[in-house]
Amino acid sequence: MTDTLLSREEAFESLLAPYATKASESRGRLVPEPPSATRTSFQRDRDRIIHAGAFRKLRNKTQVFIESEGDYYRTRLTHSLEVAQIARVLAHALGLNEDLTETIALAHDLGHTCFGHAGEQALDAAMKPWGGFDHNEQTFRILTNLERRYIGFNGLNLTWETLEGVAKHNGPLTAEGPGQLSPTVAAFQEVWDLEVGSFAGPEAQIAAAADDIAYNTHDVDDGYRAGFFSLQDVGSLPLFGPILEDTRRHHPDVEDDRLMHAVVRQVIGTMVTDLLDSTRAALTTLRPMTAADIRHARQPLAKFSFGMRQHEEVIRAFLQGRVYRHPRVEEACAEADRIVRGLFTRFREDPAALPTDWAARSKAAEIAGGESARMRVVADYIAGMTDRFARKEDRRLIGSL
Repeated sequence: MTDTLLSREEAFESLLAPYATKASESRGRLVPEPPSATRTSFQRDRDRIIHAGAFRKLRNKTQVFIESEGDYYRTRLTHSLEVAQIARVLAHALGLNEDLTETIALAHDLGHTCFGHAGEQALDAAMKPWGGFDHNEQTFRILTNLERRYIGFNGLNLTWETLEGVAKHNGPLTAEGPGQLSPTVAAFQEVWDLEVGSFAGPEAQIAAAADDIAYNTHDVDDGYRAGFFSLQDVGSLPLFGPILEDTRRHHPDVEDDRLMHAVVRQVIGTMVTDLLDSTRAALTTLRPMTAADIRHARQPLAKFSFGMRQHEEVIRAFLQGRVYRHPRVEEACAEADRIVRGLFTRFREDPAALPTDWAARSKAAEIAGGESARMRVVADYIAGMTDRFARKEDRRLIGSL
């Protein structure tokens, strides 16, 4: 690393809070590499994620609405970018490392299948005899193995801090229970200790909170744009209702669509402020001097107030009933289920139907680990499909039968 970059990095890190994660103190990469002459280790991680094939595929992977429903609705890519933007704002306000926070935010949804949660549920059901499927585990598989772009290693060879933050996106991992340790992370843990039983570092906790803010607000926005409910219905929601009423009072002649944009922005701002206030209160109590102090605390650092968590529950219940279970969404989900299960059955019964490189990978996996390993390769291939490609494969392999 050049002297110029070192001095610039030192100046930047002097502005961070003492409990922030410093790139200069990174635990490094599993496969040692010379440092970049122009980027810190976390900036390099971010760039590797952005250039990854799995990241590009997110542009045509469903968030809630199938891509063919319209151009306006959010995809996994736009969702990830929105999460990263909110996460950077939060990190900056708290004196945390913005580069690491953004990196984890950009990576957090890489493992999602085609057709969103409907595709994941179908693939999980198909894979039940062989360990099931989980998009969080798949994200870790992509980062540590499935991306094959570099000479000398599989995966992206990211820093310990990025991998730790991604692995613990939903909190500490244990052998059993809600935060169950996945086989992929467990196997990696034997090679490189990610301290899976502790909380994630502060930047990863902030990225996870930004994810909550993004989908709670943007799914309401997309549901409204789809015509699933009216602005009056939005007015019945906590957070949204009072802001809508106040905005209408000050701008009585504004059209509904512009009004909705204004409301969503202010709800995001309200949730950001609540998270910052609660997190700063937790910092005052904990008084951490290092990122390790936050990892090993008894409670997570980044959290909403009790009142905001109650509001979130009401909003999520509304989204569950009015968006995720809407007949149009359920119809698309049924079609997604049929496509994913059909593709899985075809590749399970006829490995030669896989592309040549994936067929070879499937055969090698079976030799090394038996049927379960072969099925995991099939799941990897299907999970990597975009919505558009999955439909194309369905027409080629299933519809032609």
